[in-house]
Amino acid sequence: MDPTRLFVKDVKRVIIKVGTAVVTRSDGRLALGRLGSLFEQVKELNSQGFELILVSSGAVGVGRQRLKYRRLLNSSFADLQKPQVELDGKACAAVGQNGLMALYDSLFSLLDVTSSQLLVTDRDFQDPEFRIQLTETVNSLLDLRVVPVFNENDAISSRRTPYQDSSGIFWDNDSLAALLALELKADLLVLLSDVEGLYSGPPGEPHSKLIHTYVKEKHQGQITFGEKSRVGRGGMTAKVKSAVCAASAGTPVIITSGFAPDNIIRVLRGERVGTLFHQNAHLWALPKEVSAREMAASARECSRRLQSMPAEDRKKILFDVADALEVNEDLIRKENEADVVAAQKAGYDTSLISRLTLKQGKIASLAKSIRALADMEDPIGLVSKRIEVADGLVLEKTSCPLGVLLIIFESRPDALVQIASLAIQSGNGVLLKGGKEAMRSNAILHKIITGAIPDNVGKRLIGLVTSREAIPDLLKLDDVIDLVIPRGSNMLVSQIKESTKIPVLGHADGICHVYVDKSVNMDMAKRIVLDAKTDYPAACNSMETLLVHKDLAKSGSLDGLLQELRSKGVVLYGGNRASAELGIPLARSLRHEYSSMACAVELVDSVRAAIDHIHCYGSAHTDCIVTEDNDVAEVFLNQVDSAAVFHNASTRFCDGARFGLGAEVGISTGRIHARGPVGVEGLLTTRWILRGSGQVVDGDKDVIYTHKYLPLE
Repeated sequence: MDPTRLFVKDVKRVIIKVGTAVVTRSDGRLALGRLGSLFEQVKELNSQGFELILVSSGAVGVGRQRLKYRRLLNSSFADLQKPQVELDGKACAAVGQNGLMALYDSLFSLLDVTSSQLLVTDRDFQDPEFRIQLTETVNSLLDLRVVPVFNENDAISSRRTPYQDSSGIFWDNDSLAALLALELKADLLVLLSDVEGLYSGPPGEPHSKLIHTYVKEKHQGQITFGEKSRVGRGGMTAKVKSAVCAASAGTPVIITSGFAPDNIIRVLRGERVGTLFHQNAHLWALPKEVSAREMAASARECSRRLQSMPAEDRKKILFDVADALEVNEDLIRKENEADVVAAQKAGYDTSLISRLTLKQGKIASLAKSIRALADMEDPIGLVSKRIEVADGLVLEKTSCPLGVLLIIFESRPDALVQIASLAIQSGNGVLLKGGKEAMRSNAILHKIITGAIPDNVGKRLIGLVTSREAIPDLLKLDDVIDLVIPRGSNMLVSQIKESTKIPVLGHADGICHVYVDKSVNMDMAKRIVLDAKTDYPAACNSMETLLVHKDLAKSGSLDGLLQELRSKGVVLYGGNRASAELGIPLARSLRHEYSSMACAVELVDSVRAAIDHIHCYGSAHTDCIVTEDNDVAEVFLNQVDSAAVFHNASTRFCDGARFGLGAEVGISTGRIHARGPVGVEGLLTTRWILRGSGQVVDGDKDVIYTHKYLPLE
């Protein structure tokens, strides 16, 4: 939870103001999709015990749309050629209010929520008895879990026009919402707009930045507001004025977008959404808005300090990180469970939720891996080659960190721990961007890990990127970021590769094959195939396609293997041949990563046919042959062009920890720099160090080149 939003833990009564720009589309018609999403959020929060009050604009806009249509139907062609008189705003309000509330009632009824309508004018609030009665009525409705819906009664308002007169107790629905927030003692006021919040300039301009927390002393006079709302009365100026008024009187206010499908829920989770107005904002030591370049530059500076430390000091940092994770296990699990619950409610698929969940024993396993990593040989400064270039001139090829890494990953909070520990061991700075579904888990893990990094290195060695909007800026920084590693879907990896000049390391798909040859021990084949598919089907190294020699299908030996898979709950799909001969439903594609308890099966004529199939449909991740014929096995091992190729072993072994790398930052299927599980070595590059005693080239007149390889010391 963002430190500036901690107060939401105690929020119960919330007023939500829905602007006309949210209620209607650009053509003036009702935005049914947005309203449906809004009401679904209200339904969920209502069921969680929040007391919700709506203040809704839109009646005038809805009425104008209807009356224009009615006037068109009743007009002759001659009438339409005459200048059209502007429709009376009060008539529009009277017609539109009826239609708007009928729609609201219908939508709420579909969600089994009861709503009520309360129309008010500013004159009503001049009567003390009215204000007392209003509070009692609203309290009664909220006790019954009814959602009160307020609107200014523009049809009978005594002001000159509902668009120009800003006198009185309130002058639009923004100021009405602020007034009600104070009158009804709300804990929070949310003003929904057509932009994400208050910006430092026009929202559409590149230099404009979202202001996460408004500080009157800092921002007043520095922000220029644009035009008023396209349909409402005031736009952002009116919202800010109302927000400042309510916040200074004690009710926090958040201005955020009503176009996002879950912003109200995110606000009440304490996420850094929109712009916050709070009476104590001027007292807070607000975090400075750090640019993408500043983050990367800080990570590089910290990495250089880390590289200069003795190996034992870097080792101690890793041990401190492991200890801190174990000490804070209960806190980590609590935050992770909140992420999992939210993901389940949001309808994420089971494979993502599986990757998101930190199961019992996972923290202990991560801590153990970090300690194993710390005990490995120091990877920095290792000499891999020594050459005597000439007499007294010795050249060494040594290992050194890459510099600054940008890791973009989805759903797996344990990846953050592995990546951070590898960065410390390899002396690299790292910027981490996890998926929003793991927001709480990533935040607490980042806080614990950076808390174990000493000040003489700097907490910014490991940066946590919390805004998705920051990614495009980071991908432009090819001068300060040295490598991007995306860990996630094919779409994510492809988008990253298309969006940056920075080298990208990773894999788009994990389409792993197991080929069962005709010369096989079927008991072994069953063990390997079942493990490769069912041990952790969401992993990228799980089997997605089972290739089987045709003779095993003819002899019936394959039947038992397929039955074993089905008994474990695996859904089978067939390639063209397997589907026809085995009666399996035809696979949609043989180049498909299921990441679930499903896989494809295909029959092949020989090991060479299996190799051709893998090269055609595979993703060069991990492929395996199960056979007792060593000659066939060698053909497969030497000719399959994948990052990892196995003989008689499950594809699930393709993992940094299982390979003894301590941990992995990801798996690379590329052919440059690193392939397979990428551990510490994959995060290092080399540099040449030359030691001499005053030699100069001078046209090579006096240099006798020996180029003699020397033993490593």
